[in-house]
Amino acid sequence: MDTSTLADRVGACTATLAPLTARIKEHVLAGERVHADDTTVPVLASSRTATRRLWTYVCDDRPFGGPAPPAAWSGYSRDRRGEHPTTHLDGWNGIVQADAYARYNALAKPGRQPAPVTLAGCWAHARRGLFRLAELGRAPLAVETVRRIDSLFEVERAINGATLQARVALRQQLSAPIVEDLMEWMRDSCSRMSGKSPVAQAMGYILRRPDIFTAFLHDGRICLTNNAAERSLRGIAVGRKAWLFTGSDRGGRRAAATYSLIVTAKLNDVDPHAWLADVIGRINDIPVSRLPDLLPWNSKNTRHANHTQAA
Repeated sequence: MDTSTLADRVGACTATLAPLTARIKEHVLAGERVHADDTTVPVLASSRTATRRLWTYVCDDRPFGGPAPPAAWSGYSRDRRGEHPTTHLDGWNGIVQADAYARYNALAKPGRQPAPVTLAGCWAHARRGLFRLAELGRAPLAVETVRRIDSLFEVERAINGATLQARVALRQQLSAPIVEDLMEWMRDSCSRMSGKSPVAQAMGYILRRPDIFTAFLHDGRICLTNNAAERSLRGIAVGRKAWLFTGSDRGGRRAAATYSLIVTAKLNDVDPHAWLADVIGRINDIPVSRLPDLLPWNSKNTRHANHTQAA
């Protein structure tokens, strides 16, 4: 089958399923916290490939025992400018869990409406650069810093599933002293080495924005990492090796919509292929008021109920 024919069919499916994609975005932005990240997407432009971006926003309260179903929504852009997350999250307020890249800073500026967001850093990002240096075996300062960061993860594993109030109390009791000592340790270490050294630069990633890396100590809704967003982008990273590039910006927007649907289905333990086949066959005959019934978490419950009745 010709590639253009396949692309047209994908386009027809994403157009048909656009109401569900919109409801997934509404669901993601109904939460108080979103995990945010982005990745590259090669796009064919004038017989060569250009680098574009796919952005992801994930709501997932399962680590806190939250009842809301997890979901992920993706957006597409031609570049990585900060105006894109500003547009994607227009009118929304809450916590943005992300890396320390400056593209999200505009969301936290005073005067933003309806209110400035709270930015929360990712300790997994912070640990990664230091861990690479520690693996080389020639950076004892990096090894010690990783050991101290790992103790924060040990605390989080112990309090996973605790209530928000208990989480804050335990973090203040157990994690706050670790963070305070870690920050002092890194400042002292950096003062005794060149700022251009790899270890100093890796430590500087944290020290430049201590506010976002200590935010989790004061708010039980904040996670220690942004791994939820990174996991949602994993399929895109793997997919790039198979499909190589999208054919146009329109194809990039279709890819963003498709990943929104597929990743959300996977987050809810729903087989994307079976779910999409079912929904595409039903969506044109269902009233608008019942569209939420087709969302992955509702569709799964409906099929389970029907199977139970049949049994």
